[in-house]
Amino acid sequence: MLYSGTMSEPLSAPLESGSSVAAPAFYAAGLNDAQRLAVETVDGPVLVLAGAGTGKTRVLTTRLAHILATRRAWPSQLLAVTFTNRAATEMRERLERQIGERAEGLWLGTFHAIAARILRRHPEAVGLKPNFTILDADDQLRLVKQILAAENIDDKRWPARTVLGAMERWKDRGLVPDKVPEAERGEIANGRLIELYRLYQERLRALNAADFGDLLLHGLTIFATRPEILADYQQRFKYILVDEYQDTNVAQYLWLRLLAQKHRNLCCVGDDDQSIYSWRGAEIGNILRFEKDFPGAAIIRLEQNYRSTPHILAAASALIAQNEGRLGKTLWTQSNEGDRVVLRGVWDGEEEARWVGDEIEAMHAKGGKLSEVAILVRAGFQTREFEERFLTLGLPYRVIGGLRFYERQEIRDALAYLRLVHQPADDLAFERIVNLPRRGIGDTTMQTLHTLARARAMPLNEAAQDVITTDELKPAARRALGSFINDVARWRGLADTLPHPELAAQILDESGYTAMWQADKSPDAPGRLENLKELVAAMAEFENLAGFLEHVSLVMENAADNSSDMVNLMTLHGAKGLEFDTVFLPGWEEGLFPHQRAMDESGLKGLEEERRLAYVGLTRARRHASVSYAANRRIHGQWQAAMPSRFVGELPQDHIDSIAEPGLYPRAGKLEEAWSSGPSFYGKRATAPLLAPVAATTTPGGFNRGDRIFHQKFGYGTVRSVEGAKLAITFEKAGDKMVMDSFVEKA
Repeated sequence: MLYSGTMSEPLSAPLESGSSVAAPAFYAAGLNDAQRLAVETVDGPVLVLAGAGTGKTRVLTTRLAHILATRRAWPSQLLAVTFTNRAATEMRERLERQIGERAEGLWLGTFHAIAARILRRHPEAVGLKPNFTILDADDQLRLVKQILAAENIDDKRWPARTVLGAMERWKDRGLVPDKVPEAERGEIANGRLIELYRLYQERLRALNAADFGDLLLHGLTIFATRPEILADYQQRFKYILVDEYQDTNVAQYLWLRLLAQKHRNLCCVGDDDQSIYSWRGAEIGNILRFEKDFPGAAIIRLEQNYRSTPHILAAASALIAQNEGRLGKTLWTQSNEGDRVVLRGVWDGEEEARWVGDEIEAMHAKGGKLSEVAILVRAGFQTREFEERFLTLGLPYRVIGGLRFYERQEIRDALAYLRLVHQPADDLAFERIVNLPRRGIGDTTMQTLHTLARARAMPLNEAAQDVITTDELKPAARRALGSFINDVARWRGLADTLPHPELAAQILDESGYTAMWQADKSPDAPGRLENLKELVAAMAEFENLAGFLEHVSLVMENAADNSSDMVNLMTLHGAKGLEFDTVFLPGWEEGLFPHQRAMDESGLKGLEEERRLAYVGLTRARRHASVSYAANRRIHGQWQAAMPSRFVGELPQDHIDSIAEPGLYPRAGKLEEAWSSGPSFYGKRATAPLLAPVAATTTPGGFNRGDRIFHQKFGYGTVRSVEGAKLAITFEKAGDKMVMDSFVEKA
């Protein structure tokens, strides 16, 4: 039975796998041949290689609609996994427009949201209670700092962020403390990192809490130790779809493989040429070895681009073709030829910003929208010169990727109050707000509470209830703590009868938190009060307090106001998934892009990821793309001579227009020569090989050749040579590396 409209009537029994039904016209109209093949190939493993701008979201949603409309599965038998809440929301909205209310019951969300949903059903399998808290990054850091202090580890030598990052990388690989190889003990925290990892996990369980990495890690543990639970979900999910598969880490990969073992109807959509998040744990090997992992898998390439002009696609394709680690595809388009990619050479960063500002003003004067312009930088410090220039011109702009709504101080404080009311064992929330606003509960009181809580293995809230009945505390502190404990208990009692937005407003008022900001005379106090009002208003969209708190933990996003006409500034990493009419790509210089640290730390693998990042930047542009590079760049307050990026030399001359000041930069035909032999436009030609350190003897930071140094990642080593702020170092265990002097200290 095929539907000619929305699926409002009940479905009959799902069809058996293997039966072939063409996609109905009402939702599949307009698909090209490759898209239709990706939609209709539903049985068995499928990898859809979806190039930039080839309509992958439409393919995903239409594939879901096809499975439902052809009665192959109920909505509850479909699992669709994305990486961002925005992508999940867009997919759900599109699907509901196509098939109507039948989208209800579908398991659609981010990896973390789906994993949290499963964990809520089986928390006891990993030693948690159903109302466990999901910690954010700030609370994770505070917890690690507490553990470092308790273990007498110097947090200046071994910062909490470094320790946490190492533990998160293990979680990304699906490793619990007992599974971490001893060879990875390393030098962090004096070789005690695995022990700290174990203590961290034990502390999380004591707090009845999990962090983001635990959501997948606990899921793997449940599947490994409770085969009946795994079998239930394997039977449940008849079809699994995964978006942005190239960005999956090892834990996500293992999680997906386990769930797909029974039916093997796993469809992964991704682009190996857009894998740019290895620093977040993404493993490009997951997509490159798909055929090996799933024998007999169908590989479908989406190559028709609906976004960019032929010149932009040709430039991007020629660039990415230099990579060896890729499955390969060629983008093409039926759109008009359009303008060539502009390649601009400038003297320095200030001139670069002036040129970009002038180009944007000229475009805007002709009726172009500022919101359709993006400046995509490799490093955050690059935005400063553009911001200063735009302020001078009066050109409105926004920096995308700044502090988000739920990360602001006043919002975190308010959420801590709500978390403590909802989950009394949340010690991190208790510590954050027990003396906020100030109540006279100082360090001595908190030390007493911690001592009692550890001795009796109880949360701080319970310890406080006991200590206010004894004489350990001074009378004033005892009264203040007792008043706070009674208030929290009273608010918790109101939670079942008072609507949660009203409860939040009452908590903020009665706690004195609102009054604290009302009395604050700083310029940002009014804005903080407005943010608190917005927080209370946002809660009305959720059924209860628990649902709102989980939403905050999983989302941590505040959508930008897209109604105003502003130029967009952001990093290349932050631009993935977005598109604009006009894109400027500044700073294409060796050492900046490709970034020197990426090459030093990961070699060819790092270089290829940097090239994929350049590919992502170019393919964000619909109509106009401009690449620029400077002869001089001020980095961290110091001027450094620069030369064009090797990526500049890889752009095809037939598809670029090169513009440079006469005598300053070589024309397009000589870019490759300049890149390979050194810059001749500084007055003399360099004779050393590209990226080789010159034989200087000291850096601006005071390091000399022969100095013995310590690096937190590479350990101890000796300086071989110096190039400005860069040090060529022979490390005892890591070998030869090039690092910035700000990352090392004298041993």
